[in-house]
Amino acid sequence: MSQSVRFPVRVYMEDTDAGGIVYYVNYLKFMERARSEWLRSLGFDQQSLLDAGTQLVVYRLSCHYTQPGRLDDALEVSAEVISVGRCRMTFEQHVWRGNERLCAATVEIACLSVSHLRPMAWPSALKSLM
Repeated sequence: MSQSVRFPVRVYMEDTDAGGIVYYVNYLKFMERARSEWLRSLGFDQQSLLDAGTQLVVYRLSCHYTQPGRLDDALEVSAEVISVGRCRMTFEQHVWRGNERLCAATVEIACLSVSHLRPMAWPSALKSLM
């Protein structure tokens, strides 16, 4: 498998609820950013894939929240590929505050044809790096 990435995130007011706690859906946004940075680390980005007719979408997600993130926290989000199939891959992702894990997720990504919105095999240039 390819290397994992760790992506820094600062919690801003817009990320929190009225009590200063990270709103649960924002963890998913943080994880999306980490996966995008993983893709960049391979020399690709979402726009170039779209331009080439390939779209990556979340197919399935399971998330377990263990501790709340808070306003102004410095977090780190990890993304690691744990399996790759013909048109899907699975990431293991975590959000950390120092050594404390705030949440863990398993995210399955599907590769789709932009024109047909149907599953397609990974582009060969990307597959060779995975």
